[in-house]
Amino acid sequence: MNQQINQLTLESAVEAVRKEWPAAKPKCGLILGSGWGEAIADFQGLEIGYDKIPGLGKTGVMGHAGKLLSTTINGMEIFVFQGRRHWYEGEGWTPVILPVYLLHALGAETVLLTNAAGGIRDDLGPGSLMVIEDHINMLGSNPLIGSYNPNLGTRFPDQSEVYAKPLREKLLNAGADATGTYIATMGPTFETPAEIKQYRSMGADAVGMSTVPEAIVANALGMQVAGLSCICNWAAGISPTKLTHEDVNEVAFATMPRMKQTITAFLEELAQ
Repeated sequence: MNQQINQLTLESAVEAVRKEWPAAKPKCGLILGSGWGEAIADFQGLEIGYDKIPGLGKTGVMGHAGKLLSTTINGMEIFVFQGRRHWYEGEGWTPVILPVYLLHALGAETVLLTNAAGGIRDDLGPGSLMVIEDHINMLGSNPLIGSYNPNLGTRFPDQSEVYAKPLREKLLNAGADATGTYIATMGPTFETPAEIKQYRSMGADAVGMSTVPEAIVANALGMQVAGLSCICNWAAGISPTKLTHEDVNEVAFATMPRMKQTITAFLEELAQ
C-alpha cells in the first residue's frame, strides 16, 4: 500500500470539481459516514459522482452513496460528501483525505466529520449522538507520513485542540447528547473484547474505523474541525450479541430523525 499522499491526484480532483462548478465557493464541508446518508435527504442542489473526481473513486462500503452534493443553507454554500473512503480499503491515504483537501482548496473554513461508532462509555448506548472532543489514533499509521508536503500544512502540526470548542458547543446546542473521545482502529474487523478493555483504560468513549485521518489533515490545513458520532452498537464485550455492519445501519436508520435535526440545526447556526 502506498502510504504517501499523491499531490498530483489531489490537484486533479480540485480541477475536476472546479470544471464542473466554476463558481463554487463552499464555506463548510460535511463528510457523511456509515448510516448518515439520509441525514441530508431534504437538501437540494447539484451532485457529482465520486467516479468523476480523480483519486476518490467508488466507495467500497454499504451505506456510502459516493456522491458530492453542493447545497446552500441560509446563504451558506456547503459541500456534502455522501460517503467516505477508508484506510482499510487498501488504496492508500489519497482517497481518504481527498475530501478535506478539496474543501480547503476551494475555500471552505469548516468541516463536520460524521461516523457510526461503538459505545464504550456506560452512558453512550445505541442511538446516542456523541460530539468528538478528542481522538486516539490506533490506525497504525498517519496520513502525513512521508516526504514533507507543504501543501498539507506545517511538518509538525499541533493537535492540542483538533476539534474546535465553539463547534462542539454548537453541536450540543443542536441536539447531540454528550461529548467524548473517539478512538480509530484500522479495521475492517470489529474489535475484540480485550481490545475494548484496553481502549477504555486509555480513555476512549467510542470506537470506529474512520474520521481521525480527515481530522488530522483538516487540522494541519488550519480548518475548523467538528466531529459527530452516532453510537450504533455497544462495543465488543459490552454488546450482548455479535456485531454486524447491517445492525449498525439499522440503528442509524432508527436514529435518523435526530441525526437530521442535529445536522440541520448545526448548519443553520453556523450560517448565521
